[in-house]
Amino acid sequence: MNIWDVNETDGAGATPLIWAARYGHEGAVRLLLQNEDIQPNQQDANCARTALSWASENGHEGVVKLLLDRFDVYPDHASVYGPTPLLWAAVNGHEGIVKLLLGRKDVNPDRPSESGRTPLSWAAENGHEGVVKLLLDRLDVNPDHPSEYGRTPLSWAAENGHEGVVKLLLDLEEVNPNRPSKSRRTPLSWAAKNGHGGVVKLLLERYDVDPNRPSESGRTPLSWAAKNGHEGVVKLLLEQENVDPNFPNESGRTPLSYAASEGHGGIVELLLRRRGVNPNSLNSNGRPPLSYAAAGGYEMCSEVACTKPRYRS
Repeated sequence: MNIWDVNETDGAGATPLIWAARYGHEGAVRLLLQNEDIQPNQQDANCARTALSWASENGHEGVVKLLLDRFDVYPDHASVYGPTPLLWAAVNGHEGIVKLLLGRKDVNPDRPSESGRTPLSWAAENGHEGVVKLLLDRLDVNPDHPSEYGRTPLSWAAENGHEGVVKLLLDLEEVNPNRPSKSRRTPLSWAAKNGHGGVVKLLLERYDVDPNRPSESGRTPLSWAAKNGHEGVVKLLLEQENVDPNFPNESGRTPLSYAASEGHGGIVELLLRRRGVNPNSLNSNGRPPLSYAAAGGYEMCSEVACTKPRYRS
C-alpha cells in the first residue's frame, strides 16, 4: 500500500475505501483506514456518496463503526438529492446503524432530502417500526414534517398499511391525523384507497378525522374504497353516521357510480342499503350508476340496482 495511491479513483469516481465499505469488507476497510494518507470523506463521482453513506445503506454495521471511530469522518454528508447516511439507514430499516448515527451530536436526525423527505418519513413508509421508535424518541425530530408535496410520515404509513407505525404516530399530540397533502389527500384517503382496514379503523377512532374530506378531484375516502372494491373498508366508513354516501366528485360521480362501473356488486348492495343513498344520481354528463353497470356488462350490479333497497336500521 505504500507504493499505491489509496485515494485513487476508478471510472465511477470511487476509491478503494468506498468499494470496501459498500460491500462490507471490514478487514479491507480497517487496513485502508490505517494509512495516514486516506481520505475517508472522499465522494464518488456519480452521486457524491461517501464510504459511510454506502455502508449505512447496505447495513454494514461493523464498517460504520470503524468509520465513525475516525475523528475526521463527517457523518451527516448529503449526497446528490440530499440523502444522508442516516436517511439511507432509515430507508432500509438498519436499526443498529441508526442508533450509531443518532449517537453523534453532529448528525441532524430531521434533515430532509431535496424532496423534503426526512429519515422518519422513509422509515414510516417502509414500516420500519424499530427505526420509527428510535427517531420519535428524539426531541429534535418533527413527527408531522411534510415533504415537498405535503405528505407526512403518517400519510406514508397509512398508504402502505403499517398499523404499528400509524399507532405510534397517532399517539403524538404534534401529529395532525387529518392533514392533507398538496393534492388534498388525507391519511384516511390513502388508507381507504388501498384497502387497509386496520389503519382505516384506527383513523376513524379519532374525533378529529373528517371521513368526508375530499381530495383535489373531489374524491372522498368512501369513493376511493368503493372504486377499488375494498368491501371491508366501505363497511367501516358506512358505519360512521357523519359519512355522506352521496358525496360527488368534481364530475358528479358518487361512490355508487364508481362501484357500479367497476362491477363491485357487494359494495353496490352495501351502498343501496344505506339510508339516503340516491341510486339515480346523475353525473355531469347525465349518467346514473345503472348506466355504468350496464355499459360494463355487470349483470349482478344491474340486478342489485334494479331491486328495491332494503335500508339498514
